[in-house]
Amino acid sequence: MSKDLPTNLLYNNDYSWVKIEDDVAILGIIKPACDKIEEFVFVKLPEKGQKIKRGEVYASLEAIKWSGHLSSPFTGEIIEVNEDIFDEPSIINEDPYGKGWIAKIKLANKEEKDDLVSAEEVKEV
Repeated sequence: MSKDLPTNLLYNNDYSWVKIEDDVAILGIIKPACDKIEEFVFVKLPEKGQKIKRGEVYASLEAIKWSGHLSSPFTGEIIEVNEDIFDEPSIINEDPYGKGWIAKIKLANKEEKDDLVSAEEVKEV
């Protein structure tokens, strides 16, 4: 499974990928999870400026026969959300590591990234 995941990203245990750029984390959902779900039909995004604690839900996703939540791997502030996926949730399925990113968080504690894993360490989806 890990061979399908980009090696330049980090991952948490709820199918989220994380890209860290300085003190900002970009968050999205991994492609193997997107493939299982087939097509997202609704996304509830966090509010820009919202403070979030590690472990809190930052996004809710719905498909025809599935719904779920993504938990933040970080404490910080939502500084940007991907408005394009609100209007077209299928972008997540089409390009989960690019145009399908979900939110950006300004990190309050960069050491929290130590709890994330590499592509090689990800467990089977």
